[in-house]
Amino acid sequence: MKKLLFVGMLAMALPLVAAPKITVDVNRPGHAVSPELFGIFFEDINLSADGGLYPELVRNRSFEDSDEPENWKLVNAPESKTEIHTDTSRPLNPLNRRSLRVNLEGAASLINEGYWGMNIVAGEHYTLKFAARGADGFEGAIKAKLIGGDKHELGGGEISEISGGWKYYTLELTATGADSKAALRLDLSGKGTLFLDMVSLMPNKTWKNHGLRVDLAEAIDALKPAFLRFPGGCWVEGEDMAHMYNWKKTIGNVDIRTPLWNIWQYNATHGLGYHEYLQLCEDLGAEPLFCVNVGMSHRENVPLDLMDQWVQDALDAIEYANGPTNSLWGGLRAKNGHPSSFNLKYLEIGNENGRQPYRERWPLFVKAIRAKYPEIQLIANDWAGGYPKEPMPEMVDEHYYNTPEWFLRNAHKYDTYDRQGPKIFVGEYAVTRNTGHGNLRGAIGEAAWMTGMERNSDVVVMASYAPLFCNANHKRWPVNLINFDSAQWFGLPSYYVQKMFAENRGDVTLPIQVEAPVAVEPPPSGCIGVGTWNTAAEFKDIRVIAPDGNILFNSDFSKSSEGWKKLGRGAHWSVQDGALRQTTEGEFIRALAGDRSWTDYTLELRARKISGKEGFLILFHNQQDDERLWWNLGGYNNTRHVVEGGEASDSKNGSIETGRWYDIKIEVSGTRVKCFLDGQLIHNLDVRRTPMRTLFASATRDEQSKDVILKIVNSAADAVETEIDLNAANLPGTAKAIVLTSASPKDENTLEEPLKVSPRAEDFRFSGSRFTRSLPGNSFTVLRIRTSEQSARR
Repeated sequence: MKKLLFVGMLAMALPLVAAPKITVDVNRPGHAVSPELFGIFFEDINLSADGGLYPELVRNRSFEDSDEPENWKLVNAPESKTEIHTDTSRPLNPLNRRSLRVNLEGAASLINEGYWGMNIVAGEHYTLKFAARGADGFEGAIKAKLIGGDKHELGGGEISEISGGWKYYTLELTATGADSKAALRLDLSGKGTLFLDMVSLMPNKTWKNHGLRVDLAEAIDALKPAFLRFPGGCWVEGEDMAHMYNWKKTIGNVDIRTPLWNIWQYNATHGLGYHEYLQLCEDLGAEPLFCVNVGMSHRENVPLDLMDQWVQDALDAIEYANGPTNSLWGGLRAKNGHPSSFNLKYLEIGNENGRQPYRERWPLFVKAIRAKYPEIQLIANDWAGGYPKEPMPEMVDEHYYNTPEWFLRNAHKYDTYDRQGPKIFVGEYAVTRNTGHGNLRGAIGEAAWMTGMERNSDVVVMASYAPLFCNANHKRWPVNLINFDSAQWFGLPSYYVQKMFAENRGDVTLPIQVEAPVAVEPPPSGCIGVGTWNTAAEFKDIRVIAPDGNILFNSDFSKSSEGWKKLGRGAHWSVQDGALRQTTEGEFIRALAGDRSWTDYTLELRARKISGKEGFLILFHNQQDDERLWWNLGGYNNTRHVVEGGEASDSKNGSIETGRWYDIKIEVSGTRVKCFLDGQLIHNLDVRRTPMRTLFASATRDEQSKDVILKIVNSAADAVETEIDLNAANLPGTAKAIVLTSASPKDENTLEEPLKVSPRAEDFRFSGSRFTRSLPGNSFTVLRIRTSEQSARR
């Protein structure tokens, strides 16, 4: 995106001033704050829906998860010869092909423990529903019981007279006890064959009676989201087109919704489907923001002459959400229980798609949608302007995942954005590295970044943290805002940053000037490493040479790989023929070695690609295990050589041949990096970082209460006495402070200590228009300052 010099409402922080000072001109309001600035983003990642927000207690209820009845356990009584198998001979319906066949010979029990235990609450009611049919002379009852972890019965009932054809049976169970690790047990006896399908156990109590888990829905409702972006994320694309998200397969009766084996490696029931997402938005009071497939998956692109179906799916999705009841899809919405429009306003075309294939498909959607629904605001993944037939979007979606320090350094990123181009939707952002499982330091980095978005909310009009949910038993993403098990949840410190921003929204910005010292940083240093990304490769003759010619490190792999730290899920490292070999074609696989205190050195090695889509990674100056400062050779589907990971990056066209040995050399001296491939200089760049400020702030005014809302981040390790000048007269001198901090920047919340890092509030008084406040080290503070006696009495 083209950047222009822009004189914003924030003056640059002044280095090395004696006393930090924040000045706010409360009588000179600036631009309006986007009312939809802070929202949420839901993607079914980490089992966020099934076993989470969608409170189905039975896992693999439709037996579609695999060819075997996964998550169903058969327990035979003595002398019983009962067997269970999945069956496709006579399905419940054409879209639900598998059922469970029970060949009954004696007494037996079927047990389902759900998603690491079912949370059964004493006195609550649960509805058991299933489809069943008998064959081969089956006659008998099904006794359903809720069983605690200690095998104690927590409630039960019986269904008898199973007929010969498919029929639904319903039983209400009342819990007489409680256990968060309970299970459903179906007791059977007799002879014959019993077929079961869609075995569901749901709590009767759901949020606003719309079928969602109460505590998790309340957790996101507390964030007061202005919008909800759904259903993803990589979900939208799928690994291939056969596994993309198709909203039409997620509506109507749950029995005919097509399960999806998704990119996060589990089967989704789609009990939380397109209609339920829209209903959730309505219940939250949040604008729905639906993301549609643009005809691109991770591996495939739909040919341009076959794109009509994907464009029509987008048009139909709008009609389902907004269309009149006499339209095809609007009528189906009414049939599904919602005659009135869901008032969908925002549609995102694609997810993280770009370059030429995206730019060829984007106009197809824009032309069709604007012709029929001109009121819909369209969001693009990639738009640079100037391309033939590339219409301008209302917004462009930008995603950022990085370290706390990256977000601190880039908190002023939007100060100089072009105000004449499209608005910005920061659809995904989070500190995901150097933050443990999600600690206070990560939240501080995000809070600083959010002050920048708020100050620049004339251009950044929407933003959402990602991901939202994670089942603590199935983490597939390193850092997630809300973590839960079957019975409880906790929010990261980042959750409370989001909540503090949402609960203290302002309507207009106020001019603010921050004067504070910059952080003093050591010179770049770190160890070295090698790695792969969707390739297999091998490395040898690795050595590190000091500027004076001394050998700091030499690894010839003549015997072993001792001294190397191997990282990455599923990695397979071995030593063969004097080389360190890695043969798993997975993402972000690496091996690190050396001293993290190394500063200036030359790294030399040889590398060869064995197979796969890309080349190899050569790491340098790495301070953390998950650092990504590297030379990426043959990256981005083997199209580019890129130095990346710091603020500065350099990209050159290039590819890596399979089976060929390459000579690689990286020279690091101070902040200068030179990269050589087979003796040829490919990159020569300065990776000097922008000086990192210690204080970040934004100021707004609430037009109803007239409160001045000041949000301040102190990223320094120690408390800072800061003068705050409101540049106004006749203030009543009453204010409220809400502070998020903790004893250590590494402190985290857990299921055992959910509020270890959470905000504390206090009222305070001051005189005049100036006062001094101590801002704790690694803290985020919200000050609500009353500007009139009336607001002071609120």
